[in-house]
Amino acid sequence: MSSPTRRTLKSNLWHLASHVPGHEPSPTPCPREHAKAPYTDGEIALFLALADAQPTPRRRHKAAALICLCAGAGLNPGELRGVIGTDVVSRSGGVLVLVGGKRPRAVPVLSPYQERLVKAASFAGADYLIGGSEAKRRNVTANLVSSLAGGQDLARLELSRLRSSYLSAMAAQIGLRAFMDAAGISCSQRLGDLVANLASPTEEQAVGLLCPRHPG
Repeated sequence: MSSPTRRTLKSNLWHLASHVPGHEPSPTPCPREHAKAPYTDGEIALFLALADAQPTPRRRHKAAALICLCAGAGLNPGELRGVIGTDVVSRSGGVLVLVGGKRPRAVPVLSPYQERLVKAASFAGADYLIGGSEAKRRNVTANLVSSLAGGQDLARLELSRLRSSYLSAMAAQIGLRAFMDAAGISCSQRLGDLVANLASPTEEQAVGLLCPRHPG
């Protein structure tokens, strides 16, 4: 079982045990998964330069789309295989990726990645941005990362670190650290409890908050 599943089961079992008369459940710690370290802006710039240096237009656009979808829109590896070119749309004052699957949503793309992603999407059209011909295909991202030519001075590209880069950028944009410091909150579970009681913003509001346009 994954670490989140184990933690959920532990919480449920502890709750049940606490209601058994005469039984005091003892705390049993579960190892906590730490988020991957985000890439620096300089590291991502090097990966984008590596994508630009690929030998064919198709490989260049696929590599750029991979980086932009993870670092610019925060998609999980499992979501990447289902994105086609027409899922990248310009509306509500920004560029969005229409994500399907278990968590369908429209994700605003961070400004530095918009132009590259739009070009890759235009090249792909109705085809899959990361390549292939079936949504259920396997190892498509692993094959793409492995096939990148050049970049001997770069470590292997990690999708989880690209997603962490997106999450860190979003947290900085909305002032999450300042809010957590002021509120004395250190556990993200409490944030989930709070957000559950809030209304979801409109698409226009989300774009304006997460990807504001800068003059010039």
